[in-house]
Amino acid sequence: MITSRIAAKLEGQYGAEASTASTLLEEAEGRMFHEAAEEKITAAVVILADGNVDKFLGAIELMETDWRDLLIAAELAHADWPSKLDDIFGTN
Repeated sequence: MITSRIAAKLEGQYGAEASTASTLLEEAEGRMFHEAAEEKITAAVVILADGNVDKFLGAIELMETDWRDLLIAAELAHADWPSKLDDIFGTN
């Protein structure tokens, strides 16, 4: 499940294609975790993609290969990840 603050970021980055990006991300979550992933994992994809479709697809591929490497690449692997998400996506 995509949280409202991640959905808002996707909307800002991808505009009319935000729904497609959200669907791709949710489908990848389902393949990997068989349920919604933690917010920090979906956020990591959005952070790495930074509005670029090719980077978005690459970040999804990285999530499917090793989600821990995804967290490291997005600098969300440490205990301070909640404050980083707040800084990037705003508070809930």
